[in-house]
Amino acid sequence: MTSTAQAPQSRAGTAHPDHLGHVIFIAAAAAMGGFLFGYDSSVINGAVEAIRSRYDIGSAALAQVIAIALIGCAVGAATAGRIADRIGRIRCMQISAVLFTISAVGSALPFALWDLAFWRIVGGFAIGMASVIGPAYIAEVAPPAYRGRLGSFQQAAIVVGIAISQLVNWGLLNAAGGDQRGKLMGLEAWQVMLGVMVVPAVLYGLLSFAIPESPRFLLSVGKRERARAILEEVEGKNADLDARVAEIEHAMKSEHKSTFKDLLGGSFFFKPIVWVGIGLSVFQQFVGINVAFYYSSTLWQSVGVDPTDSFFYSFTTSIINIIGTVIAMIFVDRIGRKPLALIGSVGMVIGLGLEAWAFSYHLVDGKLPATQGWIALIAAHVFVLFFALSWGVVVWVFLGEMFPNRIRAAALGVAASAQWIANWAITASFPSLADWNLSATYVIYTVFAALSIPFVLKFVKETKGKSLEEMG
Repeated sequence: MTSTAQAPQSRAGTAHPDHLGHVIFIAAAAAMGGFLFGYDSSVINGAVEAIRSRYDIGSAALAQVIAIALIGCAVGAATAGRIADRIGRIRCMQISAVLFTISAVGSALPFALWDLAFWRIVGGFAIGMASVIGPAYIAEVAPPAYRGRLGSFQQAAIVVGIAISQLVNWGLLNAAGGDQRGKLMGLEAWQVMLGVMVVPAVLYGLLSFAIPESPRFLLSVGKRERARAILEEVEGKNADLDARVAEIEHAMKSEHKSTFKDLLGGSFFFKPIVWVGIGLSVFQQFVGINVAFYYSSTLWQSVGVDPTDSFFYSFTTSIINIIGTVIAMIFVDRIGRKPLALIGSVGMVIGLGLEAWAFSYHLVDGKLPATQGWIALIAAHVFVLFFALSWGVVVWVFLGEMFPNRIRAAALGVAASAQWIANWAITASFPSLADWNLSATYVIYTVFAALSIPFVLKFVKETKGKSLEEMG
C-alpha cells in the first residue's frame, strides 16, 4: 500500500504518446533555439580574418571581439532559469528570438569595432537563454520513454546550425571571389554572413507560437487543467494523467522558485550535484571543441591551407559533427549517457593527441609537411566525431535530467553559465596560445580530455530511464 508521503506511481517511464510526430515537432521547434545557438556561435568563423583586416587588430584584441559574445552567453544562461520560472518557457523563447534578430541586423551593419562587439554580446545573451530553455523545456515536455532522444534534439539542432553557417559562409565566400571582404549586396561578404541569421531567428519566433507551454510551469502557476491537457497531448490518452499530475505536484509541493541560494551547501560552497554539473560543462569546453568552430578556417590557413579550402574543411568538419550527433541520438537511450561519455573521451584523446603531434612539425614553405598535414586534418575530424557522439549530446541530456526538481532551473543556469565561461576562456586564449605554440596548445586540450575519464567514472551517475521526479 502506498503511503501518502510518497509520490504517486504513474509508470511514466513506459508511457507512449498517441501522436509521436506531434511530440517530435514540439521538441524540434523548441530546439530551433539550439540551431540559432550553433549558427550564431560559429558563423563568426567566416569573419575572423576580415575583422582582423578591416579594423587592423592583433590576435589578442581579435580574440576578445570573438569571445565577448560568450560573456553575454554566461549572463543569459544565468538569468534564463529565473525568467522562465517567472513568465514561462515559451515567453523566454520569444524574447530570445527577438534578441537573435536584433543581434543579426546590428552585427551585419556595424559602424565601429565596439559596436560590433556590443551586438555580439546581445546575440550571446540570446544564445545563453536558448542553451538553458531548450533542454529544460524538452525535458519537461517529452515523455520519459523518449526523453533522451528528444533531449538530444537540442544538440542535433546546434550541430545543424553550425553546418549550415559554414555552408552559407563557404557559398558567400565563393560568391565574393574568395575574398571575405569582397562586395555582396552592397556590403562586405563577412557582413552578409552575419546578417543571414535574421531568417532562422524570425522562424524561431514564429515556431514558439505553435508549441504548448511546459506542463510543469502551468502547474506551478495553478493552471491544472491546461497542464493535464498538455500531458495528454504529449504522453497519450493511455497514460494515467491524474497520477502524472499528482506526481508532478507532489514533487513541486515542497518546492519554491529555485534561486542561487538553494544551490549552496556541502563542503565546497555548492551542493555536490551542482559541482558535477559544473564539471561536465567545463570538461565539455576545455577539450577545445569550439576552437574547431570559431577558428578552424584561421587554423588551417595558419598551416598553409588556401582560404577557400579552409572554409570547405570547416564545412566538412561540421558534417562529421552531424554524423556523430546522429550516432549519439541512436545510442543515448540504448546504452546510456555515461558509457557514451567514456567512449567519447577515449576517442578525443586519440584525435587531439595526433593533432598535437602533427602541429609539432615545422612549416615548410608556409605549410605543414604533407604527411603531417593529412594526419592533422583527419585527426581533427576524428576529434569532432568522438566529441559529437558523446560529450556534445550527453552533457545537455545530463544537465536537463540530473538535478532534483527543487533546484533544476537554478542549477541548470549555473552549469550552463560555467560552460559559457569555460568556452570564453578557451576562445579568448586560443589565438595567443596558437601564436606561442600550437602543438602545446593541443597537448593542453588532450590532457583535459584524458582527465574527463576519471571524472565521469567517479562522480557522474547514470540518468537513463528515470523520470525527472525520481531525481529528488
